[in-house]
Amino acid sequence: MTFDNLEIDTLVVGAGQAGVAVSEHLTKQGVPHLVLERNRIAEAWRTGRWDSLVANGPAWHDRFPGLAFDDLDPDAFAPKERVAEYFEAYAKKFEAPVRTGVEVKKVTRNVDRACFTIETSAGVIQANRVVSATGPFQRPVVPPIAPKDPSLHQIHSAAYYNPEQLPQGAVLVVGAGSSGVQIADELNRAGRKVYLSVGPHDRPPRAYRNRDFCWWLGVLGLWDVEAVEPGREHMTIAVSGARGGHTVDFRELAQQGITLVGLTKSFENGKVSFQSDLVENINRGDENYLSLLNAADAYIERNRLDLPEEPEARRKLEDPQCMLQPVQELNLAEAGVTSIIWATGYAVDYGWLQVDAFDEKGKPKHQRGVSSEPGVYFVGLPWLSRRGSTFIWGVWHDAKHVADHIGTQLKYLAYRDASQR
Repeated sequence: MTFDNLEIDTLVVGAGQAGVAVSEHLTKQGVPHLVLERNRIAEAWRTGRWDSLVANGPAWHDRFPGLAFDDLDPDAFAPKERVAEYFEAYAKKFEAPVRTGVEVKKVTRNVDRACFTIETSAGVIQANRVVSATGPFQRPVVPPIAPKDPSLHQIHSAAYYNPEQLPQGAVLVVGAGSSGVQIADELNRAGRKVYLSVGPHDRPPRAYRNRDFCWWLGVLGLWDVEAVEPGREHMTIAVSGARGGHTVDFRELAQQGITLVGLTKSFENGKVSFQSDLVENINRGDENYLSLLNAADAYIERNRLDLPEEPEARRKLEDPQCMLQPVQELNLAEAGVTSIIWATGYAVDYGWLQVDAFDEKGKPKHQRGVSSEPGVYFVGLPWLSRRGSTFIWGVWHDAKHVADHIGTQLKYLAYRDASQR
């Protein structure tokens, strides 16, 4: 089936968690719409992550309100394939108008009428509104410091699936957010020598006093914080749902054999140099960790909750040798490093959306997903409306706001005065 100048009120681009959420709310509003996805529903969960990945939040939390993970313990962490199946089932639940295998190539505003022309791999569509639900993980970013050395096997974390795909030898993992930490841990457990480059990060407890950190951020109102602190827009979070969920402790990772190093600075003549910020980064992560414990304790006392004390959560391991004498420079060949994994995040790519909706840096201009360009919307971006915007449940609530805005516009357009009735 191809499109022959199909006309639709709202086109949603992307059928991941954001696109499915938008479609549900548009359906409830009675808005005629179509969702286009170039791959399969929730494809990034299937092929854009490593094999052993699980959700970072428990099943009771990382879901939409209208459907539970009935086959999982509420406190379990859903495997990535199960998450993809969940979104497929959710879309089927309300018969979402999703067309897969169709790529949106170009969106432009018409000059002669108030709508957009959308060029796709299956033909042309005319739409009054366009919702970008492509999310924040569009283009893997490898920093320009990456060495031009063909002897090194270099991949972004998006292309890492398991230890077996890497050549024999030690591995340098650059980036210590959730992805970098979990990949480094997996490689170390597989018997690889691992160097983990640790930058600034937040390090929440996986659970504290019988409650997951997702619960704590909820009752403390931290998910709903609407303004990001300056300088923390891209702060990574070191947390893991792997092996049933556990608190990330960098000192423990070092005890298990991982060599911690500071922020990766440069490569030259077969050597990599690191910033002298390892201890500072880990200590600041500890401060973040302890601040959440303190806030949780105060909340328990204030609300007189009967939750068990957990003094061992404040136990601090001794600083490992790699913190006492941080590695400043590493000869890659002498250290046996044959692979580098860049867990250095993603950038958005809106080359297809050719409208006046972006600032001079290419970032979307919007208020809670409602673009500065009339008729254009964004869902699934970090801090779209709050801290929780990129989490599954946060996307659902952001999608509702955008769909409500579209629904309100249609109600105004449906108005007829007395002479038209």
